[in-house]
Amino acid sequence: MPRSAPPPDAPRPAAAAGQTLSEVERYRTLVESISDYAIFTLDPQGHVTSWNTGAARIKGYAREEILGEHFSRFYTDEARARNWPAIELETAARLGRIEDEGWRVRKDGTLFWANVTITALHGPDGSLIGFGKVTRDMTQQRRTAEALRQSEETFRLLVESVKDYAIFMLDPTGHVVSWNAGASYIKGYRRDEIIGRHFSVFYPPNDIASDKPGRELATARQQGRLEDEGWRVRKDGSLFWANVTITAVYDAAHQLHGFAKVTRDMTERKRREELEQTERRMNEFLATLSHELRNPLAPIRNALAVMQLRPDDAASTAKSVSLIARQMAHLTRLVDDLLDIGRIASGKIDLRPELTDASEIIALGIEAAEPALAAKAQTVNVTTEMPPMPLMADKTRMSQVMQNLLLNASKFSPPAASIDIATSVVQRTLSIQVVDHGRGISRDALDNIFNLFVQEDRPGSSVQGGLGIGLSLCRSLVELHGGSVTAISEGHGMGATFTVRLPLAAMPDTDTGDASSNARPAVRRRILLVDDNRDAADSMAILLEMSGHEVTIAYDGMEAIHAAARMRPDVALIDLAMPGMDGFSVIRTLRGMPALAATRYVALTGFGQPSDRAETHEAGFHDHLVKPVELATLLKVIADA
Repeated sequence: MPRSAPPPDAPRPAAAAGQTLSEVERYRTLVESISDYAIFTLDPQGHVTSWNTGAARIKGYAREEILGEHFSRFYTDEARARNWPAIELETAARLGRIEDEGWRVRKDGTLFWANVTITALHGPDGSLIGFGKVTRDMTQQRRTAEALRQSEETFRLLVESVKDYAIFMLDPTGHVVSWNAGASYIKGYRRDEIIGRHFSVFYPPNDIASDKPGRELATARQQGRLEDEGWRVRKDGSLFWANVTITAVYDAAHQLHGFAKVTRDMTERKRREELEQTERRMNEFLATLSHELRNPLAPIRNALAVMQLRPDDAASTAKSVSLIARQMAHLTRLVDDLLDIGRIASGKIDLRPELTDASEIIALGIEAAEPALAAKAQTVNVTTEMPPMPLMADKTRMSQVMQNLLLNASKFSPPAASIDIATSVVQRTLSIQVVDHGRGISRDALDNIFNLFVQEDRPGSSVQGGLGIGLSLCRSLVELHGGSVTAISEGHGMGATFTVRLPLAAMPDTDTGDASSNARPAVRRRILLVDDNRDAADSMAILLEMSGHEVTIAYDGMEAIHAAARMRPDVALIDLAMPGMDGFSVIRTLRGMPALAATRYVALTGFGQPSDRAETHEAGFHDHLVKPVELATLLKVIADA
C-alpha cells in the first residue's frame, strides 16, 4: 500500500495528481478481495481501521467485530506481557517498516504461525497517519519445515548411533566432515582426531602409492557410486578387511556436495574364507605331496630291483645308479623347499647378505637349473645391463630364486624352447625378467600364483607336477631382500614374464685405500632401530652393521625407551605404525629425556604425503623416510647426523 495512502475507511481525499477515483476504487477492491493474506490498516495507536477478506479468513473476525479494536488482541499473552505489539509499532514508525514471525491468536483462541509485515503510513505533510499490516498464515510451512528438521535430526541420531557401520561424509576433495559412533568403533579415531583429515589415512601404503583413494573418488563422481573390498588401516596401524561404498552427493543445483562413505568391517568373514581356502589348499597340497613323493619312489624301487636281478651287469647297474641319483636329487629339492617355507613362516630363515653382482646370481641360478633345462633341450638367452649391478644380497638365496623361476619356466615350456633373461636399471632399482614362451597363465590365476600351495591345475592333473610352493618361496625370499616379484601373462599359450625388482647397493669407493677401509663410514654411529616387523628390523640392522655402525634393535615402543636410556643413540630410526605404543608416542617420551638432546630422530613410514611429513616434523622428527628406504639414502641421513 503506498506510504501516502490514508486508511481505507478514513474519509477519502481527492485523488493524487494523475490518479482518478476509479483507479483508487480498483486498488481498494483488489486489496479487499485478496483471501491468502490478511491486509488491514491501523491508526497511529494500533486500532484496526480496515479489514480485508483475507484478514477475516485467517484471523476469524468479521469486519464489524474487529474495526476499532486494538491489534494486540492478535498476540499471545506472552507477547503482550513483554509489550511486543507496542514495540513493533514504535519500530515501524522509526524505521518505516518491520517484519516478524511468531505465533498469533485467532478469534477462537487457536494459534497459527504468522509472517507479519508492518509499514508506517504517512500523509502528504509527512505526518504519521497509521500503519499498513500484512499477515500471512505460515503454519503449514512451519509444520513441514519442523517435520523435515525432526526427520533430519532422527536420521542424524540414527546414523550417529549405528556401531556396526562406519558412516561418514567427505567433502569434494576427500576430507572427513562427519563421523559416527560406528566409524570411531571400527577405525579407532575420535571425532576430534579425524575431522578435517584426508580419508587416505585409512588406506595401506601400497594403495596410497597407487592413488587408490583418488581413483575411488573419481569413479564415484563419474558413476554416482562405487563399491570395493580390501584392506584398510585403523588408527593403531592394524589392518581390517573392509566392504566400502562411496556415493557422490549432489545438491539441488547438481553441484557436487561431497561423498557419503559407508564402511563395514568384514575381517571375520575374510578370515573364515581364508581358513576355508587354506584348508582346501592344504588338502590339495597333501594330495600333491603324496603324488610327488610316489613319483620318484617308483623308479627308485624299479632301479633297485634291476640291480638285484642283474648284480653283475655293469651297464644296467650304472644306468640304475644314475636314475636313483636323479630321483634322489628331486626328493632332496622337495624337502629343502618345504623346510625353507617352514623357516620363513616361523621367521627363522638365516640371510647372509654380502656385496655381490646380479650377473653372478643369474649365472648361479642358470647353473643350478641346468639339469632340468638339459633334460628338455631348452636354452637360456641372457641380456644384461653393462656391469656392475651391485646387490647387497644372500647370494645362495637369490640364486635359489633364479633357479626356481627358471625351473618354473622350463616346466611350463615345451622341449627345445628358449627362455629369456633380461635386466634393466631404473632409479637405483634392478629389474630381472624371466620370460618363457610356454603355456602361459590365466588371468584368474595371476592374482594367486604366488600364494602357498596354489597351482593352476588340480593336484595330480598336471603333467608338470610340483607342490605349489616354489613361487611362494621366491616371493618370500625376494621380499626379505627388500624387493618384489610380479607375474604377467596374456593367457593360455601366450607365455609368462616374471619380474624381480631389487634395490641396488652402493658401490664401494675403490679409488683410494683398501676395500675394507672404504666400506666403513667416516663416523661410526650408535643407532637405535625401532620396528615391530622383526624381519625388516633384523635385515636393516645387518646392512647398517655391515656399513660400520653399532645397531641396537627394539621391537616395540617400551623396549625402545629402555634401550635408548641405556645406549644413548646418535640416531634413532623409528617406525611410526606400531601396535600399542606407536612411533609418535615413542618420540614424545624420548624427546623428554635430557640425555638424548643430541639424538637425531628419523621417521620410517609408508606414508609420504606432504601432510604426513608435516605431522612427523611437528612431532619432533628431523627426517622422514618412506619405506622401502634405499640403503644409500639411509646411510646419507645417518652420516649427516
